[in-house]
Amino acid sequence: MGLLDAVLSGQGGDIIGQLARNFNLDQGTAENAVRHMLPAISRGMQKNMSDRSGLESMLNALGQGHHEGYLEDLSNSRAMDDGNSILGHLFGSKDVSRNIAGHAAAETGLSSGLLKKMLPVLASAAMGMMSRQGASSGLGAALSGGGSKREVGGLLSSFLDADNDGSIADDLLSLASKFF
Repeated sequence: MGLLDAVLSGQGGDIIGQLARNFNLDQGTAENAVRHMLPAISRGMQKNMSDRSGLESMLNALGQGHHEGYLEDLSNSRAMDDGNSILGHLFGSKDVSRNIAGHAAAETGLSSGLLKKMLPVLASAAMGMMSRQGASSGLGAALSGGGSKREVGGLLSSFLDADNDGSIADDLLSLASKFF
């Protein structure tokens, strides 16, 4: 199951409901926004993990952070601050985040300003889901020495495969075509 499916199915808790409440949206509108922004975050994570230093950085973040706590409370300012850091790490430029919000605005009819505020909170939720999924799939043992970086990367990549076709290459190409 991919990241988007996990969030939409409620495996991360009530992420959609929290976003709806935090941004004064109805449930369906919040879900629509997530459907248009979370795949870009997922692809950013995939791209980041495609090289050794990016994978090591992701593993360190998952191993040291307390991201899973965001799944319970996305309303605190720390979720926004950490989300901005996550986006900066994934995309390197605020322009990419602006492009993601702009694209989602065109697709959803929501203002890009609102979506720019929602994007870092969603990034925090995505890291929380990665942390939770990793714990349930054996990532914790792998991180503590029970698995190679290749095995750990495989676990993470399968979770980030946006279209569930077994390859992240097409997902990376899709990201590039939308935002660059």
